[in-house]
Amino acid sequence: MDVNTVAVLGAGTMGHGIAHAAMTAGFATVLYDVSQAQLDKGKSAIDAVIQKGVELGKVSAVDATAMRGRLRLATVVADAVRDADIVIEAAPEKIDLKLSLFREVEAAAPAHAVLASNTSALSITEMAAVLASPGRMGGMHFFNPVHRMKLIEVVRALDTSPETVATMEAVSKRMGKETVLVKESPGFVTSRINAMIGNEAFYMLQDGVASARDIDKALKLGLNHPMGPFELVDLVGLDTRLSILQYLHRTLGEKFRPCPLLEQHVRDGRLGRKVGKGVYDY
Repeated sequence: MDVNTVAVLGAGTMGHGIAHAAMTAGFATVLYDVSQAQLDKGKSAIDAVIQKGVELGKVSAVDATAMRGRLRLATVVADAVRDADIVIEAAPEKIDLKLSLFREVEAAAPAHAVLASNTSALSITEMAAVLASPGRMGGMHFFNPVHRMKLIEVVRALDTSPETVATMEAVSKRMGKETVLVKESPGFVTSRINAMIGNEAFYMLQDGVASARDIDKALKLGLNHPMGPFELVDLVGLDTRLSILQYLHRTLGEKFRPCPLLEQHVRDGRLGRKVGKGVYDY
């Protein structure tokens, strides 16, 4: 299927990053959020990434202007998806919110449109179950920051059609990304492994095995990780990591029980870079 228009639902960190990737790939792009303030913030973040590309000589001024011209903002779901060939949902990790959103999307999007969720852990099959045509639904799990990270996990749910998988892979490739195809399972590949590493790091910190900085340093220099587990969780958000762990704990068992120290940080409002304090202060 030819894809010309991409609708991205949610203008937060992942949503505006996905929108930027779509604009860069030449797609007409619609960014939706219920909050105009969040949309304005997302657009500013996109503009900043584009401008940085211009300053570094990676993007010409002409291309930057063309990219910005491909973006449209919307605060109504039906307006956002009416012309979409693919809809990529990047709303908060709350299953009830996503189910409600996809019901609205199916009622308003063209019949041919592929529907994809950027969820890092929740069930794509459960989301697809609310659709009259579950075969059009799959997962496209992007990574933060989207403009730098090369991977997209393409997730095949129980009823995802081969045509839907092919469209998601083609769109990913046009965005300049590499893909891995994953059969739906809680946490897919990366979130499942990453959650376990991050959770174990919190247990080590709680037990006084080493400081947060030394644990981060050990994994970066000893295991060649580009970021330490605490640097990463501060970037992703401690509340997001906790939500993923709680889901994995419910679905996969005790080995994913969230560390009490992580829960304590979240209760204290230490959610990471987005609020200026997490494991580290910013």
